[in-house]
Order: sequence, then structure tokens, then C-alpha cells
Amino acid sequence: MNTFGKNIKITMWGTSHGPEIGIAVDGLPAGIAIDETLIKAGLAKRRPQSTLSTPRSEPDAYEIVSGLRNGVTDGTPVRFVIKNTDVRSGDYDPLRHVPRPGHADYPAYIKSHGTEDLRGGGIHSGRITSLFMIAGALAKQILVPKGIRVGSHILSVKDAQDVGFDPVKVGPALLEALDGNLFPVLDPAIEPVMKDLIAAARDAHDSVGGVVETAITGLPVGLGEPLFWSLESQLSAVLFSVPAVKGVEFGDGFDIARLAGSEAKDEYAYTPEGVVTTLANHNGGIVGGMATGMPVILRAAVKPTASIGLPQRSVRLDTQANTILEIIGRHDPAIVNRAVHVINAAVYYALLDMLAEGKPESWFR
Repeated sequence: MNTFGKNIKITMWGTSHGPEIGIAVDGLPAGIAIDETLIKAGLAKRRPQSTLSTPRSEPDAYEIVSGLRNGVTDGTPVRFVIKNTDVRSGDYDPLRHVPRPGHADYPAYIKSHGTEDLRGGGIHSGRITSLFMIAGALAKQILVPKGIRVGSHILSVKDAQDVGFDPVKVGPALLEALDGNLFPVLDPAIEPVMKDLIAAARDAHDSVGGVVETAITGLPVGLGEPLFWSLESQLSAVLFSVPAVKGVEFGDGFDIARLAGSEAKDEYAYTPEGVVTTLANHNGGIVGGMATGMPVILRAAVKPTASIGLPQRSVRLDTQANTILEIIGRHDPAIVNRAVHVINAAVYYALLDMLAEGKPESWFR
């Protein structure tokens, strides 16, 4: 399925080396003025910024083809189209029948009976994440004025580790500052270490992975449902749609399994202002599928880029023979430093879809 959402539905289409990619956003009521500066700023953050990213340079110039009149939504799906301009499809000719390890090539080849356009990864490519930036920017302009803010930092690149969020005391000012940083970290001293690891992987024709840590503040207590529309499940569903995300955890995540109940407790207390808070936040701001009012803390594991310049073993599906594959083309030595911005956008969109449940049109403005 290329469509997701319950209240604000998104449908994505296109391929990495096809003529265009696009997104339709359905469910926005009429009368919302679209702030295109947020869309353009988000797309700019996701684009390659240095030699630490792919040399492919797409301007991501979009066209709004319907759903907007004089910059204001008309109540029909808002459709964005981005033309692909910097393609080198010939790089992928030798790979037509040779699946790249770690990519979607093999299952997609079988599923489509060999008909899917897998140049550059097709619809499975990170190229599609430009569309998440659009959906996230639309959601952000609605949610931030309501006091809801999302921010992320690069928690790790390979074995270089940033400090983590204080799970109890995450402020919106910190999240805003991170959102304005192209390479967001909490400890400035770790940034050059991380960049050196990415550069070393690039020079070795290899790649490295990392972890993105995200915090959400301002959510109303009780957002989410206890079973199939829980806050965790909806956020996870969208995050696992971001290419290269292989794991999502909330709060202490898997580490909570090593604690005793007496260590993992999130005890309640009143603040001097009479607000209920928790003294710890091992559950990451979510219990029973619902927001507790504490910062929601989550982490997403981003795998190393599967396309590397070193020889790898694969198979020829046309001749049913083993082969050695050497991938050419333009690829990122790390994805995490670009994915951090995509994750922010994906989370903003998922939150808007949930928060829009039962809201009148006036709520969106």
C-alpha cells in the first residue's frame, strides 16, 4: 500500500529514477493557508549538504498541482509533484538481474515478476523521503502553534555516542534549536568525531549506521488508544516506512527488561503549579498506548547504507548463477545524518493524523 493515515491520508507515488515522485495529502479542510517556507526549509535540510552525503543533487523543486487556490487549501487533496532531474540510470543497467545485498531488489523482483523499476531502489529508495518532508511541514505548521514540538538529534554514528535527552526535562526551546541544525547533536564535541567516522567510511568505499533520538513535547494526556491505534504503534508504523529504519524503541526500550519493577517505576507527583508529572520517564511518556503528558522519547536505528563500493556476493536471477557484485553510482556513506530530518517530519505527520480525530475544521487553523 502506498496510502497511510486515518484522518489525514497520504498517498505517495513515483520511483528514484522515474520522471517524478509525488504525494497527495487528503483530509485537510478548506481554508488553511499553506506556509511554503516550511516546506522548502524541510526539503533543503534533507538534501545532501557535503561530501558526507551522496553526490546526487536534486533541487526538489515541487509543483502543487491541485488542492490549493491562492495559497489556501480548497478542501480537496493537496497534490505535490517533484520532478527527478539528476538521474544516471545507466549506473543500474548491470544490476537489472543482480539483487544488491541489503536492498529491496530481490523480494521486489519476485513480487513484481521482474517488472518493477528498481533503478536507484525504485519506490524503496531514500529519494521518496522528500515526500515525508512535505507531509511533515504541513503538519508542523498546524501543530507548533498548538504547543506541540518535535526535535531529534543524532544519538550515535557507529560507536560514537552523543549524550541522550534528559527524559524528564526536555524543553521546546531545545527541540527548536535542534530542528534548526543540519547535523543536530546535544554535545558539540561529538559532531567532528561522527563526521570523521562517516568520512572514513566514504574513503573506504564502505558505510556506517547510527541511531536517531527524538523527543516530543506538548502532547495532550491520553492521546492514543489502548490497543490497535496506540501512540506507539502509529509512530512506529510511520517510522518503519522510512527506508533504512530497522528498529524503534520508546523510553528505556529494550533496556527496561533488565530492570526490576522498583527501578523502572515512573512515580507520580504534583508540581508546585498543580500539574501531575512523573519523577522518572522509563516508559518514554507513553503507558497503555496513551500519552502521559511527559516528553515522549523514542529512538530509531538507521542501518548502514546497503550500497557500498566493495565487492559483495550475489546471484544472477536470469541465469541462476552465483556472481560477485561491485556497485557503482552515487551513494551516501551514512544515512543517519539525513534521516534525522526525515524522522522529525514523519513524526509530525503521524501526530497530526492522530490529533485530527474528531476535530472541527476550526481546530486546523
